[in-house]
Amino acid sequence: MADITDFTHGDDWDREEGKSKTQIKKEMQALQELGEELVALSAANRAKLPLDAELLDALQLADKLVRKHEALRRHIQFIGRLMRTRDLEPLQRALAVVRNTNQAATRKFHLVEDWRDKLIASNDALTEFVAEYPEVDVQQLRTLIRNAKKEQEKNQPPKAFRELFQLIKPFILEE
Repeated sequence: MADITDFTHGDDWDREEGKSKTQIKKEMQALQELGEELVALSAANRAKLPLDAELLDALQLADKLVRKHEALRRHIQFIGRLMRTRDLEPLQRALAVVRNTNQAATRKFHLVEDWRDKLIASNDALTEFVAEYPEVDVQQLRTLIRNAKKEQEKNQPPKAFRELFQLIKPFILEE
């Protein structure tokens, strides 16, 4: 007969010495949150991760369950259970690289936006930009800045504003 104070009775899959039931629940919750993060990733970012076939199939099925909230919730729990038996260290390292790559890309995108806004707001910014990126076509840059200012004054659609962004983006993203 089992001891009624033995909370791990029946849970042979994770009976470890010294782990409390609370600690085991926290670890399972962390695995489920990792599963949610994996489900939220794009297919391109998932391809950068070291996922085995079973886990990859489970993530692809989760993509199909997006509109079925309860089914998706249960499926994410299943993904969490799948991850219990895997070495997660390589996965977490690869996921950290994907996160940092996304954050770096976002920072660079914001830098391009900041430059575009500075170029439109200040004449000194043009000199500063050309000094930092001498290979830019200065005449085209001046024309787009002038047109973007006119668009803003007349409340017109921001065509030159977008073109200015596209012109300066490659120079800033190359850094």
